[in-house]
Amino acid sequence: MKKIIVLGAAVAALSLSACNKSPTEQAADNIQANAEATADNLEDLSSNAASPAAADALQNEADATRATGDNLAADLTTHDADTNLSNGI
Repeated sequence: MKKIIVLGAAVAALSLSACNKSPTEQAADNIQANAEATADNLEDLSSNAASPAAADALQNEADATRATGDNLAADLTTHDADTNLSNGI
């Protein structure tokens, strides 16, 4: 019985620690999730493409979408939005 209680407490602690994200981190996670979902849709479309060239183009677009999402999320979490010093503004 003690093992179950300890395990339950550990799971509860992990779930609470995931909630301690800043709004910026949550926004970055949302950006990545949206980019990933869009890229997955593009890959699904590529499997139904009319030609191999169209399939390749859709795969390339999916790769670019993932990279853009990763870059935007990284930029959001690593640069100070109040000063925009990294952007030269």
